[in-house]
Amino acid sequence: MAAGSSRRMGGWDKITASLGGKTVLARVVDTFENSRLVERIVIVLGTSNLEWGQRMVVEQGWSKVSDVCAGGERRQDSVAAGLSRLPDCCWIVVHDGARPLLTGDLISRGLAAAEETGAAVAAVPAGDTIKLADEGGFVCETLPRDKLWVVQTPQVFRIDIISEAYRQVKSEVTDDASLVEQIGYPVKLYTGSYDNIKITTLDDLALAEVLVKKNGG
Repeated sequence: MAAGSSRRMGGWDKITASLGGKTVLARVVDTFENSRLVERIVIVLGTSNLEWGQRMVVEQGWSKVSDVCAGGERRQDSVAAGLSRLPDCCWIVVHDGARPLLTGDLISRGLAAAEETGAAVAAVPAGDTIKLADEGGFVCETLPRDKLWVVQTPQVFRIDIISEAYRQVKSEVTDDASLVEQIGYPVKLYTGSYDNIKITTLDDLALAEVLVKKNGG
């Protein structure tokens, strides 16, 4: 999923930005391309990046990429566009193109966790104290940190479950697991990685450069 608008990047396109000698998108796709558990890859891009993405597939030799398609107005519209290109798959792994420090281990552990319930998402325990506030900015409640998790991608689903969720739920959500939760399926959390950051600002891109070097490039 790489169809975001990069509004907070100060004019930079985070997907095409260079990170340790590769574009952000290339780092993500390379990881899926190199996973023995992945058979096909669909790249969902903003319309302005479609031609660039199609050229990248040829230049990088990504043999598993079966389609490069345009996303929609909302995240879930973009995911639906990608799902429509994968009608005969058994398992779907949804990943944000702006999380370039994905590893093969995160993919394999996500698929293993999803076998239990049909749906699993990467997440890490919340490291900060989280407070619930009202509209005026006053604290209503301090939430128990030991029960709070910060959700990431990959998010892994059995195809029939995620397809049913997209058919039934029309309200806007920020992640695919929320749709699955709304139709009553249990979602399993599995341990993600604190390095698996999402690039939304230039500061995030700078941090990702540090993490790439720490992890050996």
